[in-house]
Amino acid sequence: MVNKATLSGRTTTPPEVKRRAHNKIDLKGRKFGRLTVIREIEQMFFPSGSKTQWECKCECGNNVNVLGSSLTTGNTKSCGCLQRELVAKRSTTHGMTGTKVYRTWQALITRCTNEKIPGFKNYGGRGIIVCERWMKFENFLDDLGLPPPGMSLDRINNEGNYCPDNCRWATRVEQAQNTRSNRNICFNGETLCLAAWARKLDMDQASMGERIDNWPIEKALTEPKQRCSNVKSM
Repeated sequence: MVNKATLSGRTTTPPEVKRRAHNKIDLKGRKFGRLTVIREIEQMFFPSGSKTQWECKCECGNNVNVLGSSLTTGNTKSCGCLQRELVAKRSTTHGMTGTKVYRTWQALITRCTNEKIPGFKNYGGRGIIVCERWMKFENFLDDLGLPPPGMSLDRINNEGNYCPDNCRWATRVEQAQNTRSNRNICFNGETLCLAAWARKLDMDQASMGERIDNWPIEKALTEPKQRCSNVKSM
């Protein structure tokens, strides 16, 4: 016999009695997400009341024990395999992991951000960075596309950053003409490396380099050859 209290002319049932009188839902045989309920395991007790734990079979083959409330609210839908698959899918949506273009992207990120690798001093160590857009592989791929056969990544300005305006796929010959020691020089709409300008002006490369380092570009590339001696004084 349950005692009832009278409050303001109405009768109420104490909360603890309500919990004891609550009918438990039988979940056996029901399916929640990837989980099929096999059997009831035990009652677990919390400050808010008791809850039933159920043994479930996951579609991946694993068995897992789950609270009934987690099943009915949709908080638990698998043994954990679903979450792992979603994480893996998000990290490999491009499907390009292991390809040449993906390895190229990984390498440029590493050489500009990882101080522990030997090559860092020639890239991140001297201020070369990867633009924010290219920190995401899909953007890098959209901007440059796949590398044509025989080509690899080249920065047009070797003092510049890794970004769409300063990078291209280039042959070994093109890259050899674009090294830090073989600078590209643009004059009157024509861009040639230092060695090519020297050949064009019938001058040795050392003299041409001295001109470029000490004279304005226009003067360096138009001054007659016979006046190339004593460059620094001019």
